[in-house]
Amino acid sequence: MSQTPPSAAENLPGGTDPTVPTPAFSPLYQQIKGLILQSLEAGEWKPGETIPSEIELAARFRVSQGTVRKAIDELAAENLLVRRQGKGTFVATHAEHHVQYRFLKLVPDNGDVNSEGPAQRDIVDCKRLRASADVARALALRTGDPVLQVRRVLSFAGVPTILDDMWLPGGPFKGLTAERLADYHGPMYALFETEFGVRMVRAEEKIRAVLPDATQSRLLAVTPTTPLLSVERVAYTYNDVPMELRRGLYRTDSHHYRNALS
Repeated sequence: MSQTPPSAAENLPGGTDPTVPTPAFSPLYQQIKGLILQSLEAGEWKPGETIPSEIELAARFRVSQGTVRKAIDELAAENLLVRRQGKGTFVATHAEHHVQYRFLKLVPDNGDVNSEGPAQRDIVDCKRLRASADVARALALRTGDPVLQVRRVLSFAGVPTILDDMWLPGGPFKGLTAERLADYHGPMYALFETEFGVRMVRAEEKIRAVLPDATQSRLLAVTPTTPLLSVERVAYTYNDVPMELRRGLYRTDSHHYRNALS
């Protein structure tokens, strides 16, 4: 006796299982967007790889091509996917030159981000320790959970300009060492993608003006009375899982913080 094939709705989150909440309130393209995000999070398509065509995804999810296109449009607007004319749609990656410093908003005063060349990086410290209460809170961990703390200085044209203190959850970044960070010449977030399977997809920042302490003054080659820009950032991977707490001190004597608002 033949059976009727399941409807498209049964392939969407919730399906007909009464124990799973059915997002009936969500537009269909948003549900398809959620399914594509699930595949990205699961690593079905890696950063830099092409995803199936709109026609293939429409057949897979049993919806119209237009519905898939709208879902992909939103993911592209959120910098999770990249459309390339005549080539297809790719998973965004921090390894691409034009997005290597997507979250770094400090630019030289002359406005030419290419005038200084790549940043020179000095790994000052890299150690494993137990998360303090504030670090645990930012990374959605428990106080005392293992974390990796990294301190580095970024210099431009030989001038130390950024002092970064970073905390990463210990589990996902097991095996990351100061030697590996020093030997890797690409962006740090690209290293996280390729070797640890962690892609940073968005970030939140808090900015204020501060004065440096003695150690910070020495590392940035400024006096203790030099005003610096303090930028605290939490970076998230898929599904808003925090994966990095970063506290940076920026010199602004020849640079400025620039952000585009829309």
